[in-house]
Amino acid sequence: MDNRQAIGSWIAGPRATAEDMGVDFGYRGRRLGLPEEGPGSIARFGRRLAALCIDWALCLLIAYGLLSGGRAQSASNWALAVFAVLSLLTVGTVGFTPGKRMLGLRVVAEGGGRLSLPRVALRTLLLVVVIPAVVWDRDGRGLHDRLARSVEVRI
Repeated sequence: MDNRQAIGSWIAGPRATAEDMGVDFGYRGRRLGLPEEGPGSIARFGRRLAALCIDWALCLLIAYGLLSGGRAQSASNWALAVFAVLSLLTVGTVGFTPGKRMLGLRVVAEGGGRLSLPRVALRTLLLVVVIPAVVWDRDGRGLHDRLARSVEVRI
């Protein structure tokens, strides 16, 4: 192997290198028994990020208007608390936040169905901490979803 090939494999990452060697990972969600495309398939990162931005903007608006007394600096702290309550209540009852609903996403248990309240609470706590949400597995699920045994799917 010359240096160009070694550098290319390092930049592409371990998955690309393994695929070049003939390892078949399949599509995202295959190990979970989910379809590759359409309703019930794992939600793509772009949609999930857009839903998070919509939810965060809504929480900032609520925090600024109702809780911070018009102070922009304290609004972001309140927004985190509002986000936690919003996520806990909406995902725990209907399976999605307003942003997720607008973009056609839902949080379900790994085997299908709704999440129990303790699992929603664990997922919300880990999501608010942020670090578990940016560590993904090969299916594109964050650590918060993996530990709560949940999947964010398309509706």
